[in-house]
Amino acid sequence: MTEPRSMPGWSVETLHEDHAQALREATLLYDSETDIQRLRVFRNPTFGRILTLDGVVQVTEADEFIYHEMLTHTPIIAHGAAKRVLIIGGGDGGMAREALKHRSVEHVTMVEIDAGVVEFSKTYLPGISNGAFDDPRLNLVIDDGAEFVKTCTDSFDVIIVDSTDPIGPGEVLFTDTFYGRAKNLLTGNGILVTQNGVPFMQGQELTNTMRAFKALFADWTCYLATIPTYAGGPMAFGYGALSDAPRATPLAELEARWAKAGIETRYYTPAVGQAAFALPGYVSALMP
Repeated sequence: MTEPRSMPGWSVETLHEDHAQALREATLLYDSETDIQRLRVFRNPTFGRILTLDGVVQVTEADEFIYHEMLTHTPIIAHGAAKRVLIIGGGDGGMAREALKHRSVEHVTMVEIDAGVVEFSKTYLPGISNGAFDDPRLNLVIDDGAEFVKTCTDSFDVIIVDSTDPIGPGEVLFTDTFYGRAKNLLTGNGILVTQNGVPFMQGQELTNTMRAFKALFADWTCYLATIPTYAGGPMAFGYGALSDAPRATPLAELEARWAKAGIETRYYTPAVGQAAFALPGYVSALMP
């Protein structure tokens, strides 16, 4: 049997102990190591350009819209009056792109640990940021997200944690201490959302985050979206809010806010965003 890592012409991800996925490399466009991690960009006939960090898929041109739309529009529309947004991670610029589509958002702070990710994303994946880095409302900070929330004195209506998996540089973004400090930066009706992996494959990751959210937030849960390149089932997004009000917003009101925003999307709609909180039994069983 061929070892997963030795398949010439393929990028093989072995994030999970008992499962690997392989994506054909039609063209290798970039391969280099920064001080923090190894970055590769290659082209796949189905998924377009793909970015991997230390061999793990981070984003693809073909399906990135699902991830970015669900992590931005779901909390921003539920909040209803978000003016200041904090993004932890998100070096490819996709999260900032979607947040800045909201004309009502006056300021976005984006904290990325690795300047190299931002620079080569501008060069090799420009369609993902689509001009977001040039928007005057964006403040790009090159810093460790955990250190930023420790010392930051600003406040935000919505915080989006667009982290890698809880290994290497991203591990610190999955701790109770980090979540507690992030919560302290939220305004009175604020919402924190997080990337929490694929529950079928990474159930403990979701349970650990939800245990922290249960202790910190008045309203806590997760919601789901199916993203083809994150294999193993739907991906979970942690949701923690200081108030029950955002998630209790009637669908008609969410739709009115969305119509006023005038944003075009390929995955998110208010109905999809609301329905994403309906959890299958095996995911509910992972909740503390």
